[in-house]
Amino acid sequence: MATSLKNLSDYDINAVPSGKGKKIGIVVAEWNKHITFELLKGCESTLLEYDVHPDNIILSIVPGTFELPFAARKIALQHDLSGVICIGCVIKGETKHDEYINHSVAQALQNLNIQYDIPFIFGVLTPNTEQQALDRAGGKYGNKGVEAAVTLLKMMDL
Repeated sequence: MATSLKNLSDYDINAVPSGKGKKIGIVVAEWNKHITFELLKGCESTLLEYDVHPDNIILSIVPGTFELPFAARKIALQHDLSGVICIGCVIKGETKHDEYINHSVAQALQNLNIQYDIPFIFGVLTPNTEQQALDRAGGKYGNKGVEAAVTLLKMMDL
């Protein structure tokens, strides 16, 4: 469903399980950090709202979106995590670079989901413009970080 039809921060609060006792990893790309760190804020505040203890949130910051899967796997293994959220933002440019990055990261995270018994969440914005990214990082379409946190909580409850 298009984000313009459903706000990223809207969800049924009664359908979200508690994160109490869960240990969560969040990997955030520095590239476009004015966007990704807003996504991180939404993600962290949602996890805290659903009883994830602050000491049980392990944060890793990487240079760019392409590095998310490697860091996600690494912190999952090092910290015995219940799940990992990967946050990035790749804005379309003049070349197809964005397509290569987005496809590679999506495929790598899918492989991690299949290989390991914990969820790895794709919290990556793939907008055409910076304004579209800002609209999804706490702007008029909500915050993708909130959506990623809710998704993780639901997937950990399977």
